[in-house]
Amino acid sequence: MSKEKTAEVAENQHPNKIGIKDAAGYTVAEAGNMFNLTYISSYLKIFMTDVLKIEAKHAGLMFILTRLWDCINDPIWGAMVARKPPVKDGKFRPYLKWVALPLGISTVLCFVPYNNFTANPLSLLIICYITYIFYGMMYTGMNIPFGSLASVITDDPNGRNLLSTFRSIGSGIGGAVVSLIAPMVIYSAKMALDPATNQMTPVIDPVTKKVVEEADGTKMFIFGLIMGVLSIIFYLVGFKNTKERVPSEAEPKMDFKKTYLGLLKSRPFVTVALAGVLISGQLQFNSFNAYLYKNYFTNTSLSILGTICNYLPMVCLVLFTPKLSAKYGKKELCGKFSIVAAIASVALAICANNQSIIDKLNPETGIFPAWMFMLALLLIGFGYTFVSLTCWAVVMDVIDYQEYKTGQRNESAVYAVYTFSRKLGQTIADGAGLFLLQWAKYDSDAAGNGFITENNTSKKIMLICTIIPAVVYTGVWLLMRFGYPLTKEKLEPIYAFIREKREAAEGEA
Repeated sequence: MSKEKTAEVAENQHPNKIGIKDAAGYTVAEAGNMFNLTYISSYLKIFMTDVLKIEAKHAGLMFILTRLWDCINDPIWGAMVARKPPVKDGKFRPYLKWVALPLGISTVLCFVPYNNFTANPLSLLIICYITYIFYGMMYTGMNIPFGSLASVITDDPNGRNLLSTFRSIGSGIGGAVVSLIAPMVIYSAKMALDPATNQMTPVIDPVTKKVVEEADGTKMFIFGLIMGVLSIIFYLVGFKNTKERVPSEAEPKMDFKKTYLGLLKSRPFVTVALAGVLISGQLQFNSFNAYLYKNYFTNTSLSILGTICNYLPMVCLVLFTPKLSAKYGKKELCGKFSIVAAIASVALAICANNQSIIDKLNPETGIFPAWMFMLALLLIGFGYTFVSLTCWAVVMDVIDYQEYKTGQRNESAVYAVYTFSRKLGQTIADGAGLFLLQWAKYDSDAAGNGFITENNTSKKIMLICTIIPAVVYTGVWLLMRFGYPLTKEKLEPIYAFIREKREAAEGEA
C-alpha cells in the first residue's frame, strides 16, 4: 500500500475505532450477565412451583408485585449512575467489579431449597419475595451501567454495530450454556411406590409411555451456585478488557424530570421501549416451553434441541450482521426479516392447537409432532435474529438521537427506562404465564398420574406456549417495520453531529 493510500485510510479512520479486545471483553461480560439472567428467567418459576410447591397464581403475583418496586428502583439506579462522576477506571466500567459479587450471591440465594428448612407456604413465599427483590436490585445495578458502557467504549457507528453483535454473541453463549446444560442436570426421574413390589419405581406417563421427570431442588441449587461464581469471574474479565474512550462529564448535571418527560415524547425511544417490552417478554416467555417439553411431549431433553433451534440462525448470521447493518440499516433489516418470525409463529399457533390437523400429522398419539415444533422454532429464530443482534445498537442510536435533539447526553437515563421496559416485559410474561398455568390446572405432583391428560392440561399448555408468541412476534414486526423511524438515511446526519461535537470538545481540552 502506498504512503498516500495509508495516510488516506488513517485520516478516514474513526478516532475511537475499537479492536477485538474491547469487543471480546464486552462479550465475556455479557455471557456472565446471561448466566444469571437466563437461569433466573428460565428456571426460577419451575423451582417455585415444582420444588417449593408454591401455587402458580401466588408465584405469578410475586413476579407482578416485585416490579412495583422497580418503578422506584430503576430510576434511582439511573440517577445514581448518571450523577456519579467518572473515576480512574471510567464512569461505567467500575460497576462490573463493584456489583459482580452481590449479583452473583443474589442468584444463588434464589435457588436455596428453603423447603428443607420449613414447609410453611407463607414463609417460603416471603423468602422468595425477599431474594427475588434483592436479585432484581443487583441486576439493575449492573445492567444500567453495563448497557451504558457500550456508548462510551466508542462512538464509531461501525464499532457500535460490532459491540451490539458481540454482545448478542455473549448473550447467546451465556444463554446457551444454561439452556443446554441445565435440562441435563436439574431433572431426575419421578419416583413412586409400586404396590406390587413395594419398591420405589419411576413413574411412567400413561399416554407417551415415557418416564416422568421432576425438578431436583439440590441439583438446581448447585447449578445456581456454579452460574453465580462463573458470572462473577466473567464480569471481572470484562472489566479488565474494556476501555472507555468517549469522555464523560467530570461534574455531570442533569434535569431528570425534563429528561424522562423528553423520552416519553420521543418516537424513537417510545418505539424501542415498546419493542423492549415485547422482546424481553418473549425471551422470558420462552422459558414456559420447559413446562411444555415436560408435560406435553414428556421429554425434557427437547429443551436442548429447542435451544439449538433458537440460536442456530444467530450463529449462522452473526458474522454478517455488522456489514449488513452498515450497508442496509438496522431498521431496514429488522423490519424486513422479522415478518418471517411473525408468519412462522402464527402458523405454529394454528397448527399446534387444531386437533384435526394434529390427528393427520400424528394419528397414533394425537400429539403435535415435536419435529414440527422445532422446525417452527428454527424459522422464528431466523426471522428474529436481526432484531436480537442489533437491538443494543438501536438503543445506542436512540441515545445519539436524544443528544442530537436536546444537546444533552443521557446514557444512564435512557438505559434506566429501557431496562425497566424490559423488566416490565418479563413481568407480564411471568405473571400472565403463571396465571395461565393455574387456569390450565397445572399440578407438578399430579403429573404422570393421568392428571395432565384427563384435564387437558398439556393441551392448554401448548395453547399458552404458541398463541402468545404469535401475538408478540407480530407486534415486534409491526413496531420495527412501521413504528421505529430511524432509517439508515436519517441516522447519517446524527452520526456526523455527534462526531463533530466530540472532536470540538477534544480540541477545547
